[in-house]
Amino acid sequence: MVSDMNIENIEAFVYVNHYGSFNKAAEVLFLSQPSVTARIQTLERELNSKLFERQGKQVVLSAKGKQFLPYAQQILQTYQTGKMYIQDHSVSSMEIRIGSTVSVSNYIIAELLSSLKAVFPDLTFKLITTTSDKLITKLLDREVDLAFVRKLAHPSVQSFPFYNDPIRLYVNKDHPFTSMEKVSIQDVSNELFVFFECGSLDWQRVHKVFEHLERPLNIVFHVDNSETAKKLVLQGAGICFLPDLCAREEVKNGKLVPIEIEETKGISLQTNLITLVGENSEIIKTIRQRALYQFY
Repeated sequence: MVSDMNIENIEAFVYVNHYGSFNKAAEVLFLSQPSVTARIQTLERELNSKLFERQGKQVVLSAKGKQFLPYAQQILQTYQTGKMYIQDHSVSSMEIRIGSTVSVSNYIIAELLSSLKAVFPDLTFKLITTTSDKLITKLLDREVDLAFVRKLAHPSVQSFPFYNDPIRLYVNKDHPFTSMEKVSIQDVSNELFVFFECGSLDWQRVHKVFEHLERPLNIVFHVDNSETAKKLVLQGAGICFLPDLCAREEVKNGKLVPIEIEETKGISLQTNLITLVGENSEIIKTIRQRALYQFY
């Protein structure tokens, strides 16, 4: 019976399914890979069914696993909701104060908050948008309960990877690059540029890609707001490196086109979810789990 099952085994099942990997699930759950394997094997014995099959290096659900998945997700969600209400100090006020960078506020938070409200209908949410540095201060001063920031390290703060946003070159749908089989860094250097700068190490990596060129990039617009940069590209004023989330809707609508440049592959912006050490564990886990289904 489900009531006899260890909730941690069900949790391991849900995470292994999402990541398609025992190792990745173990990393997210802060467990060893053998521990995750043992939990899955215990659950399989309880259900008397094989839940996963291997396809090369990938782990996929078996037919029985597919049947069990929606029930496992519902069980896990109900358990985490109840545990959060009972244990989290922040829930006693019925308000969760969330800090966020501008990019997360613009492109992620509305969708995420709507999802969280459906899970926690009795909670209210207060959003504060500012820079990563200011958000850390607000967290330490207990002005926010948790925050979405750029990658950081602080002894009083626990940090969890939340979203990795690739940076790519974007052009207007009518730009000549859209019809080229391959675009080189030399081709890019001949274009008018809109340069969006948000001050992170990843953007410095973009700068370095072009440092060895004989002539500097022709930057005609240097802006600190991704929406402004995107609108300039849409108007054909130049081309621009942008985070994928920023251009998601315009790519879907065919208005912007991402161009792959070999030298800039692998550059991305890492957003982390942070809270004070030992606090808000259940709301953090729930947010991360909701994000798995919404943004990946």
